[in-house]
Amino acid sequence: MNASQLIIKTIAFVKEKLNDAEGGHDWFHIERVYKNALLIAKDTDCDLTVVQLGALLHDIADSKFHNGDETIGPKTARAFLEAQNVSEEIIIHVVNIIENISYKGGNFERKFSSVELDLVQDADRLDAIGAIGVARAFNYGGFKNRALYNPEIAPVTNMTKEEYKKNNAPTINHFYEKLLLLKDKMNTAKGKEIAAERHRFMESFLAQFYAEWEGLK
Repeated sequence: MNASQLIIKTIAFVKEKLNDAEGGHDWFHIERVYKNALLIAKDTDCDLTVVQLGALLHDIADSKFHNGDETIGPKTARAFLEAQNVSEEIIIHVVNIIENISYKGGNFERKFSSVELDLVQDADRLDAIGAIGVARAFNYGGFKNRALYNPEIAPVTNMTKEEYKKNNAPTINHFYEKLLLLKDKMNTAKGKEIAAERHRFMESFLAQFYAEWEGLK
């Protein structure tokens, strides 16, 4: 099986697995991350097959929807790739991307490093900011029945991984606890360039939100 055939099979597998996924973590999220990854990869010397597989499989079983179990995603990806007779070297690399891509409160120290991880992580983080990021934040907040905003509940910007996973604060707080912090955590030059524009959009959105909340506009 050549690389193109492998990617086609992987896309079909991911679409089937995420058929009933929450709207911010569904196939369309994967597709956007995949497109972001291809865009960044144009400016980067990297293993494109690893990038493509990492982007497509990074949320194959997000721990948020599996009682916090972070082992299901890597196991699912490995089983699929083994069934496609992918080399062990590529499988290990893709699994390492899945295990190290998440934000996890911003205090998570990556246990693996590669150009491909940097690239896929940027691609994923880009989908968490800008107009899409705003939409995804409120979609997930609604999914979890969280308040839009509560002026009496201040954001907590320095959470542990466990505190971040258990956090149930209003959706607006998520901008300060994660989304507005991502611009300065990008790895690649292209990722930083795109993130800067999306960051400005979020700042504009928040200014409008507060004005409307206070009845000023």
